[in-house]
Amino acid sequence: MTTGTAVFAVSCTGERSTEARVLQKEQQLDRFLAGVERRALRIAEIAVRDRDEALDLVQDAMIKLVRSYANKGADEWTPLFYRILQNGVRDWHRRQAVRNRVMVWFDGSKSDDYDVIAAAPDPAGRTPDEELQNSEAMRDLESAVHRLPARQREAYMLRTFEGLDVAGTAVAMGCSTGSVKTHYSRAVHTLRDRLGEHWT
Repeated sequence: MTTGTAVFAVSCTGERSTEARVLQKEQQLDRFLAGVERRALRIAEIAVRDRDEALDLVQDAMIKLVRSYANKGADEWTPLFYRILQNGVRDWHRRQAVRNRVMVWFDGSKSDDYDVIAAAPDPAGRTPDEELQNSEAMRDLESAVHRLPARQREAYMLRTFEGLDVAGTAVAMGCSTGSVKTHYSRAVHTLRDRLGEHWT
């Protein structure tokens, strides 16, 4: 084998190795996004109270994560993703506040559409009374979480819904671990007071 051929062979091997690493990283990122999507949507939906808006926020957060942080280590993606999502939620609330001030002279009421899925029978076989009780408890929890101050809501949802530890939540919220503990503790106490018998 000539020197030129040897160099070319090493070069090709290096390129295949690099391509394999890139492909592996892309697959890892795809798995991460697929795994986080449902929980992120639930968090965003409780924060903004609109499923379509929540879907947009989650998709935007995913796109931003891929564009800006795909080269980071997989262990960094979760707090980074939730930080992007929480920033998106804050921006959404700011835009809504401005929109509400502008639209104050217009009728903002809208009727709720009938939800076929919500009206379907429960496959678990719960009685209507049990289903009503569960629905009321979930509605009360969502309402209570939604009424928390923004930072308390973020801390509670990231710790409880996503299961991030204190350090990961601090990264996602862009604050200290002490602040996370304070916000989370206050959220838990407030929810316990508001929910009473529903609190577990």
